[in-house]
Amino acid sequence: MKIDVIGDIHGCFTEFKELTEKMGYSWGTGLPIHKEERILGFIGDITDRGPHSLKMVELVWQLWKHNGAYYVPGNHCNKLYRYFLGRNVQIKHGLETTVAELQAISHKEQKNVKKMFMELYEKSSLYEILDGQQLILTHAGIKAEFIGRYDKKVETFVLYGDITGKTYPDGRPIRRDWAEHYNGESFIIYGHTPVTHPRKIRNTINIDTGCVFGGQLTALRYPEMETVSVPSKMPFIQEKFGH
Repeated sequence: MKIDVIGDIHGCFTEFKELTEKMGYSWGTGLPIHKEERILGFIGDITDRGPHSLKMVELVWQLWKHNGAYYVPGNHCNKLYRYFLGRNVQIKHGLETTVAELQAISHKEQKNVKKMFMELYEKSSLYEILDGQQLILTHAGIKAEFIGRYDKKVETFVLYGDITGKTYPDGRPIRRDWAEHYNGESFIIYGHTPVTHPRKIRNTINIDTGCVFGGQLTALRYPEMETVSVPSKMPFIQEKFGH
């Protein structure tokens, strides 16, 4: 298979379009289509914080529904899903930008966005096992012994990473570096923790290069194992980056 997997987009539509064009995708139909039948993969957090979350929802849904793109949810996706369910979620840490976009459109348009996102979320897998288990797409990572499991413990891990239960002073959860100890044969593409450059360690690569925090938007091209990035148009916030 030929797939281009893109890290946490967070509503950065302009950079997403620029990145796909850089990889040879044509937007003539209004959607990014590759003449070599390459497909796109999204590893969660397509919304929140950036300027065009609703546009990303519609675009990813269309690509997933009609063009065979892959999508796995991230923690921000999970929170938006719970918001649409009417659960008592806090409208902060990025969700407030998506909610503001929703409140700026008509009730009919809101229902349409909700319908698309709910279908995308409910019918997508927590993580994707591809190419005969050689490749795994997940938002925050996965342990080798979790592959093939879909229980609550695994759901928490793939959405939030290897959390310790403790937090930093600003409220962010403290996480263990699971990739340091990963010993599986499957190659894991993940994001969630922003890094200044794609971080390859063992059989894993973190491609969340913090576009919404002024870093870059990055894709990993498989099976070539090449990364392609474009610079962000957002202001750079150093303290948001991890390793």
